[in-house]
Amino acid sequence: MSSEPIGADAKSENWPEKLRTLAGRARHPLVKGYYEAGCAAADAPVRDVPLVALDFETTGLDPNQHSIVSVGLVPFTLNGIQLGAGRHWIVRPRLPLHQTSIEIHGITHADIAKAPDMEDILEPMFELMRGRIPVVHYRAIERGFLDVALKWRLGEGIQFPVLDTMAIEAHLHPHRNPTRWQQFWGKKPVSIRLPDSRTRYGLPHYAAHNALIDAIATAELLQAQVHHHFGPDTPVRDLWL
Repeated sequence: MSSEPIGADAKSENWPEKLRTLAGRARHPLVKGYYEAGCAAADAPVRDVPLVALDFETTGLDPNQHSIVSVGLVPFTLNGIQLGAGRHWIVRPRLPLHQTSIEIHGITHADIAKAPDMEDILEPMFELMRGRIPVVHYRAIERGFLDVALKWRLGEGIQFPVLDTMAIEAHLHPHRNPTRWQQFWGKKPVSIRLPDSRTRYGLPHYAAHNALIDAIATAELLQAQVHHHFGPDTPVRDLWL
């Protein structure tokens, strides 16, 4: 089992203390309430930590030029996933859909025509997030897009800890890109995309690019990663970023 923390700064970030500090600065009640709910202590074993898998489908990859079009959340722990408590919303983006994004996630102009603005779903979304650590696959999407979306709607952004299953796979496969010599001898790159990462653990194939399904897939992947490489007594500080 791995004994190294995920990311060079994983142990240095004291998220409970940081959230307390941010709570004192926050202005909007939703953001302030999220910070005040706090998170698990840094030395808490990951088996005891309340988690919530979070996934966004977006119109592109740049949060300053693209928008969120759907949100999926599902609360879970290492012991089980609360499927009945999962939520999925299609939301109306503030920036226009592009054909390329429609082809990826299948959300069309007709789907968003009567969809709510993201501001309308923030209360139930934060209800699921409060007191739980988000689990994502590629934190730049969920962190970046939520921060920008809140700045547009509430006038302030947000910071939060995450367990990033993509970062964990990158940590476990530091030499995933073969050298030219290795490529010559037929060695292939190790993909850390969500479907390919799940395949390495024998997890079933799910249709990609539905925010709720991807959230469930991410939750299952974290459970497998901890089971195979870390163990349930691993302090959460060794995994969060």
